[in-house]
This record gives sequence, C-alpha cells and structure tokens, in this order.
Amino acid sequence: MRSVVHTAAEGLISRRRFVGLAAAIVALQACSKGPGKADEAFLASGGGGKTVDHDAWDKFLAAYVRPQKSGINLVAYSAVSDGDRDSLRSYLDRLQKVAVKDLGRDEQFAFWVNLYNAATVNLILEEYPVASIRDLGLLGQGPWGDKILTVEGKDLSLDDIEHTVLRPIWKDVRIHYAVNCASMGCPNLATRAYRASLKDEMLNAGAKAYINSPRGFRLGDDGLVASSIYDWYQVDWGSPEKVLEHARSFAAGKTVDLLKGRTTIDSYDYDWSLNEVV
Repeated sequence: MRSVVHTAAEGLISRRRFVGLAAAIVALQACSKGPGKADEAFLASGGGGKTVDHDAWDKFLAAYVRPQKSGINLVAYSAVSDGDRDSLRSYLDRLQKVAVKDLGRDEQFAFWVNLYNAATVNLILEEYPVASIRDLGLLGQGPWGDKILTVEGKDLSLDDIEHTVLRPIWKDVRIHYAVNCASMGCPNLATRAYRASLKDEMLNAGAKAYINSPRGFRLGDDGLVASSIYDWYQVDWGSPEKVLEHARSFAAGKTVDLLKGRTTIDSYDYDWSLNEVV
C-alpha cells in the first residue's frame, strides 16, 4: 500500500503536474472564447440621458500613454505618480457607483470600455514591476477571472465585462480593438477615454492601427501570420475567410498587398510582454 507521506521530491513533481495541467486548461480555454450569455442586468436598452465624467481617465491617458514610431502605444507605468495612482483609484470607485441603466446605449459602451481599461491599468500598477499581465492571478493565469469590480451590486471580473456584457450585447468585432490587456501583442490602449460621441471614430481608428501593424498581420517564414486574437475569438468573425475580409476593409499601404488574394491564415502569434515604456 502506497504511503500517504510524500517525499519532498514527489510533492514538487505533483505541484509541477498540477501547474502544467492548469496551464493546459487555460491554453485550451484561450482557443475557444465564444461570447457568454448576455448579462440581463446590463442589457443596453438605449434609454436614459445621463452621462459619465471620464475626465480623470482622459488626463491619465494623456500623461502616461506614449505613442511610438512603430505605431504601438506604450504606458509609462514606472512614471505614474502617487497622486495619479490615487486619482485612478478614485475614478474607478466613481464608475462603480454609476447606475448603468440611466445611460444611453453609446454612453454605456464607453462606460464599460473605460472601466475595463482603467481597471486593467490599475491592476498592473498595484503589482508593478511585472514582466507580463499573465504573472498576475492564480498560477499565472492572469487576473481576468478575478472579481475585482462591483457595478449595481454585482461583482464582476474583466472576463464578465468582455464576455457577458460587451461582446454579447453589442456584437461588434471592433470591441477587440477597444479593450486592452496591457500586452505588446494587444491592440493599443487609446490615448483618450472612450466617449459616446466618439465611439465609431475610435473603434475604426483602433481597428486600422492594429490591422496595419505587424501585431495584427505579417508575413512569416511559413506564410501569413495573424494575431492570436483572430484565433481565440474567431467565432465573432465566423471563419478565417471572414477575418481576412474584415481586415481588408481596414487595410492600408503595404497591408493591402499583404492580404491581397489571401484565403487562409497560416499561423497565429501573440506577444504577452508588458506594454510599458522602457
């Protein structure tokens, strides 16, 4: 009969197997990210005429998001002052007191995107310095499933906002260019807060910037390489052919030639390193 007392080596092997299994499960989930059922508590009715003050987030973005010549927006996390950290936390506190049902549909959209992005930046600042957002959370799974926010009495995670509010309610693939995961491979964190009046302008700008960047599409040794976003969330487009059709609608310059005549994507890639100013 096997002893119930494990040696230190056996314990280490067991932990490694557990971590490996957890990583495999996370990887499997990342390959099939369909939108969840829309959270009925936050269905965007389009009614309500109230607005939300996003000036504090605007000021933070203007101060610390640094556009690079490469087209990538980096964040100067190390430069954020104590006062601006406090202001960011106060902004998040104020957002969590908003009655979402009192907002119009586009105002609600801006609310959720700004809440997601500001909360993500705050998570990085709380643990900074970190090499990747995936270093946060249990077993290196990232913070996306952690209940870190409360809106209208309901505890929410970043995944809840993206997969049970934004994606299923708005059904707009451009959402993937709006929410930012603090990584080099991710679409840019915008240099200004989302506003109801700027919704389509900012979504289109985000799509164009990403699609025409090597982060979105590039030529690799074995053919066309696309961002893993188009693999993880392919269900939102429908197929690789639909992804390419979408990308061509925003393509400019060299990307037009890169995507011309393409009918498939040969591989996918993503850079999880932190989107920080070095």
